[in-house]
Amino acid sequence: MKIATWNINNVRTRLPLLLAWLEATQPDAVALQELKSTDGQFPRTELEAAGYGSLVVGQKTWNGVALLAKGADPIPVRTSLPGDAKDTQARYVEAAINGVLVTSLYLPNGNPCPGPKFDYKLAWFDRLIAHAAELLRSNHPVALMGDFNVVPTDADIYSPRSWLDNALLQPEPRAAFAHLLQQGWVDALRATSPKDPVYTFWDYRRQRWQRNAGLRIDHILLSKALKKRFVAAGVDREVRGMDDPSDHAPVWATFK
Repeated sequence: MKIATWNINNVRTRLPLLLAWLEATQPDAVALQELKSTDGQFPRTELEAAGYGSLVVGQKTWNGVALLAKGADPIPVRTSLPGDAKDTQARYVEAAINGVLVTSLYLPNGNPCPGPKFDYKLAWFDRLIAHAAELLRSNHPVALMGDFNVVPTDADIYSPRSWLDNALLQPEPRAAFAHLLQQGWVDALRATSPKDPVYTFWDYRRQRWQRNAGLRIDHILLSKALKKRFVAAGVDREVRGMDDPSDHAPVWATFK
């Protein structure tokens, strides 16, 4: 089984790229973020023609998350992160696909910080931590994946110097991500490449792709039950170098 997560940065604009990547890599489950699309605008028909069912939580202009399943429809479990009934931002969806519980999450960016957006980021992270603990207690195979908008350590960025004031590198979200790992989640990319630099995002500005000035902010976290079946993980970084790309590359993991 192969699963993947990708911040697509506008699903309608990147649809040709998405379809080409699906055909080339054939993942069984895909988490998409930053759709910038309502449910009605989401290209279900094109994806169905490519062999993928979809579960969408869309939102006009910004945000939006989706899950794709090869040859089937994802079985919905949740379409929002529990803990705040007033939160209307489309940032979380959870479904069963091929016997695995998978998520697509788009954690708030949090900039500028300090400020209300950073406070919202931390509150959202607290809700995720609480829900993640419940998922672990279920003992089901779970893949917690998406754009976490956090660089876990300085080893996950080309150089922290020009990012020191950015919300992605602040101590609080880093501590929250570490808290998730302490619960028992396994960082799939780091388990595969414990020491090598691995990036998933390259900003459009300042020739950062050309200089490989990247960050690792897209993650796949595995529950203990799923870790037993884990084989490998990686980044399809060549997709970032194609015409009109997202600023993120797809992250994938495979299982027995």
